[in-house]
Amino acid sequence: MATIFTRIAKGEIPSYKVAENEDYYAFLDISPLAEGHTLVIPKNVEDDYIFHLEPAVYDGLWAFARKVAVAIKAAIPCKRVGVAVLGMEVPHTHIHLVPLNTEGDLDFRKEHLKLKSDRFAAIAESIRKEFEKL
Repeated sequence: MATIFTRIAKGEIPSYKVAENEDYYAFLDISPLAEGHTLVIPKNVEDDYIFHLEPAVYDGLWAFARKVAVAIKAAIPCKRVGVAVLGMEVPHTHIHLVPLNTEGDLDFRKEHLKLKSDRFAAIAESIRKEFEKL
């Protein structure tokens, strides 16, 4: 059975896509810590532990995530883009990219934002435009 993230990458479940290529997919987290909080996944591998990935997939995932992070930083006012790999909620390797202004912005225990669909769409579009420039 395909994971929810695989179904998102295949377009079976809607998402706010930020970037995509044949191997990787980036989309906004629907329960974000900050505006621009993005998830980056491998499209063709459902392993739930990042360190189980084949070296080429692992390296490609990080290279793709780097480009997405550069686009986020260009689109969202922040000091940095933080990175977290937890993998506890969804059994599909994913990297969290979170715009940060303080270290506390990467605290998953804090209350998450509740955004309207039009705001999600605008954020995704602004990051996507920056990604396309790279």
